[in-house]
Amino acid sequence: MSDITIIGTGNMARGLASRAVAAGKSVQLLAHEDKAKAEALASELGGTFTTGVVGDPIDGSIVIPAIYFDAAKKVATEYGDSLAGKVWVDITNPVDFSTFDGLAVPAGTSAAEELQKATPAKVVKAFNTTFGGTLVSGSVSGQQLDVLIAGDDENAVKAVSEFASDASLNPVQVGPLRRAQQLEQTGFLNILLSANDSLPEYQWNSALKFLPAV
Repeated sequence: MSDITIIGTGNMARGLASRAVAAGKSVQLLAHEDKAKAEALASELGGTFTTGVVGDPIDGSIVIPAIYFDAAKKVATEYGDSLAGKVWVDITNPVDFSTFDGLAVPAGTSAAEELQKATPAKVVKAFNTTFGGTLVSGSVSGQQLDVLIAGDDENAVKAVSEFASDASLNPVQVGPLRRAQQLEQTGFLNILLSANDSLPEYQWNSALKFLPAV
């Protein structure tokens, strides 16, 4: 059994797996179809990994699909009741790529809330305001990354917070799962800044930081 299952082999999967290795966690890494991609990433990062493809049984108690929203919904449906009792970390920002001017979920809901309808897992929103490249190191400009976390299940939120803390990140619990609506809008704003070529200082290497009063 693994501590964490990460689905995907792209930039966010790399960043999250890097933090899992830093936290001393065992990781099951599942590629979409090509197991060799999971094996190559695991070999590069070191640590304790098992590899496979989507469709293999999920070992981790925490499941982090590092994939787009529509793909995440499909994975949740495919695994069905086998996800019961697991913590599903939704990192998605459901951007409407047809307009790049908003989110592709109805007003008054979020990707996380829609995913909770599709799975018996305990959905927690987290890591959607952090970029993959910044997760590799866990900091930007010497500042520890904040991980904004929303969820309805106290134990699930605690598990994700502990993972973030063990990975040398700063967990910030922002409230129930409905707060994912604000987190996804915030994540979208961060994406817009980084996609703006006239703002070279925000090219996918920046981070949001909440500074407490001293």
